[in-house]
Amino acid sequence: MKLIIQIPCLNERLTLRETIADLPREIPGVDEIELLIIDDGSSDGTSELARELGVHHIVRFPQNRGLARGFMAGIDACLKLGADVIVNTDADNQYSGADIPKLVEPILAGRADLVVGDRQVESVEGFSPTKKKLQRFGSWVVRLASNTEVPDATSGFRAISREAATRMFVVSEFSYTLETIIQAGQAHLAVAAVPIRTNPKKRESRLFKSIPQYLRRSGATIVRIYTMYKPLRAFLAVAALLFLTGSALGMRFLYYHFTEDKTGHIQSLILASILLVCAFIVAVFGLLADLVGANRKLLEDVVQRLRRVEYDLPRRLAAPPPPAPGPAPREGKSSPPSA
Repeated sequence: MKLIIQIPCLNERLTLRETIADLPREIPGVDEIELLIIDDGSSDGTSELARELGVHHIVRFPQNRGLARGFMAGIDACLKLGADVIVNTDADNQYSGADIPKLVEPILAGRADLVVGDRQVESVEGFSPTKKKLQRFGSWVVRLASNTEVPDATSGFRAISREAATRMFVVSEFSYTLETIIQAGQAHLAVAAVPIRTNPKKRESRLFKSIPQYLRRSGATIVRIYTMYKPLRAFLAVAALLFLTGSALGMRFLYYHFTEDKTGHIQSLILASILLVCAFIVAVFGLLADLVGANRKLLEDVVQRLRRVEYDLPRRLAAPPPPAPGPAPREGKSSPPSA
């Protein structure tokens, strides 16, 4: 059983040493533990320090590509290196490395494919009351979209089985946290959460500059991913809203047409007609999107099979060949007795 701990980095020279020192070197049930750094275009010598600290593998981008692409580059590298379990943590030592055994235990026991660390946001001292409320609301929305029970959806401290890693396709350029949970839930993977501890805050987040920006980008990610996996439901919900509004305006026009002046309220009739036509168009788009979604699922299955062939081939080649079978005994003859 091989575990690789991957750490996305962007100018993390000041905190990387402490983060790596906090990681466990032995875990029950794990035979090998290796470290992998994803250097997302750092300019402060993060990769050089990682080599000095004995990091086993380094993936480096010449310029910044964003957290989501860095995360997926790490997942791809871990799979190629033969990881059975992948743990993702932050380079600012936000999460307690001593909780990694707790994080991987559900995967080792076969109870989960994806395990998300629950920071128990209410007890985190570095979070303001506003941020705590937003975290709870965002996690609630993700639970609805993913049909999972993850209490802390934005936590980057998570363990991923090899099976789940081969199924991950992050298309967002903002963050991987929300998308991977929704994707895992819609793929019917076993998703679990375990309580974890956090260390004192070292610096402000580099993922976003303000709460409104984070809300805008996170909301767009949730809507986009949910629409990818449930296009018919999403489009029909919009079509139903347009249809009900148009029908209400149409009923209003008919009521006044038969009870009062027959020549008034033309605006209601025009608006009702527009809304009903729009509802029909959106419903048709939903059917087309559902067909595209079915095609996407087939493509994901193909890519997953190709990934398995690509990533598992080196493991099969490295494995010792099975012993050659001996000659089959001939019928009617017994072997001579030993002396």
